[in-house]
Amino acid sequence: MTLATSERAPAGSVPLDDRKDSAYVQEEATAEGVGGVIAAWLTGGIVSLGSLVGFLTVLGIAARNGLMMISHFQHLEREEGMPLGPELVIRGAQERLAPILMTALTTGLALVPLIIAGDIAGHEIEHPMAIVILGGLVTSTILNLFVVPDLYLRFAKPLTRTPVAG
Repeated sequence: MTLATSERAPAGSVPLDDRKDSAYVQEEATAEGVGGVIAAWLTGGIVSLGSLVGFLTVLGIAARNGLMMISHFQHLEREEGMPLGPELVIRGAQERLAPILMTALTTGLALVPLIIAGDIAGHEIEHPMAIVILGGLVTSTILNLFVVPDLYLRFAKPLTRTPVAG
């Protein structure tokens, strides 16, 4: 589905142009799972209800960041008329850098006390969840800032601008 410049997606939705756009986001979401698994393994390999909740939490954050990155690339191409190329991808990644880092840092800093406290009584669910979320945030942030832009540059096709009837 391609949107004309005069059409708008429903509020709260991010239009993706083809299956490849979805694949970029899926790649990142899968890799966040790897970061969560590695973090859980390094801290004892406990898979519990808390760690499963952590995987779902990071999956949502990673998917949102990936969707917003792809959407921003498409916005720069459609609305601002930038041609698909390294300049578009670099500009898009730079403009999404602050929101992605703020999401990761605020979430990560909120989890540090749970990780430092360790697996003490009363934190049986929170401790593994915090570990998985922090590990997943690290990998998903790195991938979103470096791998997703590269994949988009390699595999995306230039978008066509539909003339607006006036």
